[in-house]
Amino acid sequence: MAEALPRAAAARAHELRTILTEHGYRYYVLDAPTVDDAEYDRLFRELVELETRYPQLRSPDSPTQRVGGAVSASFAPVVHGVPMLSLDNVFNASELREFDRRVREGLGAAHITYVAEPKLDGLAVSLLYVDGVLQQGSTRGDGRTGEDVTANLRTVRAIPLRLRDAPAGRIEVRGEVLMTRSGFEHMNAELAAAGQKTFVNPRNAAAGSLRQMDARITARRPLTFFAYAHGVVEGWTLPATHHELLALYRTWGLPVSTLIEQVEGVDGCLAYFEHVGTRRPTLDFGIDGVVYKVDGFAQRNELGFVAHAPRWAIAHKFPAEEVMTQLENVEWQVGRTGAVTPVARLVPAFVGGATVSNATLHNIDEVERKDLRIGDTVVVRRAGDVIPEVKSVVLERRPPDARRVALPAACPVCGAPVERVEGEAIARCSAGLTCRAQLLGALLHFVSRKAMDIDGLGEKLLAQLVDTARVKNPADLYGLAHDELAALDRMGAKSAANLIAAIDHSRNATLARFLFALGIREVGETTAVAFANHFGTLEALAAAAEADFPTLNADRAAERCPQLQAVPDVGPVVAAHVANFFHEPRNWEVVAALREAGVHWPDVERVVASTGALDGMTLVLTGTLEGVTREEAASWIIAAGGRVSSSVSKKTDYVVAGAVAGSKLAKAMQLGVPVIDLEGLRRLLAHALSTLS
Repeated sequence: MAEALPRAAAARAHELRTILTEHGYRYYVLDAPTVDDAEYDRLFRELVELETRYPQLRSPDSPTQRVGGAVSASFAPVVHGVPMLSLDNVFNASELREFDRRVREGLGAAHITYVAEPKLDGLAVSLLYVDGVLQQGSTRGDGRTGEDVTANLRTVRAIPLRLRDAPAGRIEVRGEVLMTRSGFEHMNAELAAAGQKTFVNPRNAAAGSLRQMDARITARRPLTFFAYAHGVVEGWTLPATHHELLALYRTWGLPVSTLIEQVEGVDGCLAYFEHVGTRRPTLDFGIDGVVYKVDGFAQRNELGFVAHAPRWAIAHKFPAEEVMTQLENVEWQVGRTGAVTPVARLVPAFVGGATVSNATLHNIDEVERKDLRIGDTVVVRRAGDVIPEVKSVVLERRPPDARRVALPAACPVCGAPVERVEGEAIARCSAGLTCRAQLLGALLHFVSRKAMDIDGLGEKLLAQLVDTARVKNPADLYGLAHDELAALDRMGAKSAANLIAAIDHSRNATLARFLFALGIREVGETTAVAFANHFGTLEALAAAAEADFPTLNADRAAERCPQLQAVPDVGPVVAAHVANFFHEPRNWEVVAALREAGVHWPDVERVVASTGALDGMTLVLTGTLEGVTREEAASWIIAAGGRVSSSVSKKTDYVVAGAVAGSKLAKAMQLGVPVIDLEGLRRLLAHALSTLS
């Protein structure tokens, strides 16, 4: 029997529900959270304890009711009061102009105001609110009849269980449930680690999550929601325009995409399409086009519907991301580390807005896993709209003479033996820098902006220098003369003079840049900073590597290269590559030649953290930081026990943003990751680093 309900407990429960609902509004709608997850969880647990002790406090709109209930036997059908119709599509500007012409002629208007929004790649749902409280949630189904998935939708934290200050009456809020890319990757990693089946893509994952019979499973899935339309409205009056309704949605606590804009005419629609297309690769959720809707509700009513779609809206689809074509051949490329990588040569196909004739195959294991054969019909997609890849084989179209793909025994560039270390997916040319491909790749890396930063030395120019045997290793770059550079193709006296100046300027380096430029396997920009910061000098690093070299065959990873593994975030694999690099005499010959050519750097003053205030924290640097380089800022963070990452995720503790910050800043704001500037970083480090004032 439940205890008698004290007045103070009821008041506190009401207060907690109000506070938690407000925090949810600030997180999902305003994208401006005011508390961290730990504080939210503390308040949530307090409410759970109160409702457990006094069950009469529980209400359908309490945040505690998101955890999911018992298993359901089936989903009841829901007949939509207003059908959830599909949209007609256009695929180019001329088709869109024809749609706009029909709209203008149908209304007898010279100009139309539209609302443009991203076409979200998720699952359409309808949410029925009665007097501001969520009563029912359903899928789109066939557009006229969907499925009752109320219990599952209650677990989606972005969906408010009670609207803020909504009018009395009934309203169906239409929108999309989807899964973010970052949430999808994290979920799939957890499923794989548990030995469970992973999902193919975020859309399938969202649909599968929403149709779980056990709502407790749905509650564990990283789902979110965006509102973009309405269905039945009873008991109150709609505003005059769709744009005004979306503004109301935001005030009620419903998430609405910040990408939605009011645009003028067909030219405004096309400009929006181009803008969203450029943003698409940086978004944390999938979109496959944009949607244009006539803004005025009176105009919509006048235009009406055809049998399956409204006359007042259209979807403008992005070019297809997947197509079928034929695998004509597989060729092998050699990278700067000697990696021998298969590349698919395809019958040219238009996919993702570009004509694709080559695609990555990653490694021989991937080729065998997909059972790719020359002559196969394959499905090609543009991963992230940038890198074409072969997704799968259409087995039913395999010709009888299809040929298997085999790893070459000899390097396709230099003829040296191809070796494959047991346990590694990558096969490598054994020739080192005597292989033209490896030498060219190593030189391109050496002169790159984050390494020695020699502006003007591109691939074509370096290829000429390699093919004439003028440059056989990075040190040879510092012996180039003005006249021999001026004599090269597409060069002249002025270009040669600028290049000589850039080469000369690069002699003034830092230890971290120099280590990164050497191209040691697995040593990226941040790891190079960590090594420089830990050892201070090249000699100290080399001595540790030489001392650790005999331990490479230790049985346990923790016992391999103990001095090198003492560097933050350096494990046995990276340590082994560093030990091998500095043990190889040919590498020391190149280092000695570079120093003899005048490449130098100051020793690093080893910065010691006084408190380790950033222990366990991950920070991301983006934009231009005034007065300091990213390398310097990274060294401060590492010295304080923190980690510098190149990508933003929910696990990121802070994003340090300077001027002209781009997609990383946008993603941080989307995920609710705290953003600070350079002064904020200094304040964060003030009590950790003895060398910072």
